[in-house]
Amino acid sequence: MAEMDSKVEAGGALSALRERAGQYLTFELDAEVYGLEILKVQEIIGMMAVTRVPRTPAFVRGVINLRGKVIPVIDLRLKFAMAPREDTTRTCIIVVQVSGAGHDITMGIIVDQVSEVLDIVADQMEPAPSFGQGVDTEFIFGMGKVGDKVIMLLDVDKVLSGGELALFKNMEQDE
Repeated sequence: MAEMDSKVEAGGALSALRERAGQYLTFELDAEVYGLEILKVQEIIGMMAVTRVPRTPAFVRGVINLRGKVIPVIDLRLKFAMAPREDTTRTCIIVVQVSGAGHDITMGIIVDQVSEVLDIVADQMEPAPSFGQGVDTEFIFGMGKVGDKVIMLLDVDKVLSGGELALFKNMEQDE
């Protein structure tokens, strides 16, 4: 009976995943390709001056002034425990709307480069593999298989923890 329950549960997870089929903005960190639901993306901007904020986690690059609104910016390489890298002409900031901790936050995520917008259909999606209890991959809700590429599909609302989102809510302000 337990085997039957796990198959039903897995089928439900796959069904929920496939409901998220649609357009994804893809970007690169190192040689890996990631995707964000296009509806979460507000805009893509080139690198600009980032003001460092003291006593914030290392992955927090700081804040930027985007048309009069101060928004927090994170370095996704550092958040994902990758080696830091100097910004290049391809490095950019993806401005996203994140929901969590009872409110929405506009924030920027720094990526190595933006690739393209892809339509990922339901049969190209699979649940994210499990890596065991010691590895937190909750922010990866699935894998997209497009051609010979595997794209890690991110749930941008889960990239930051509740405490980190609360920190950003305090950093975000209108001028």
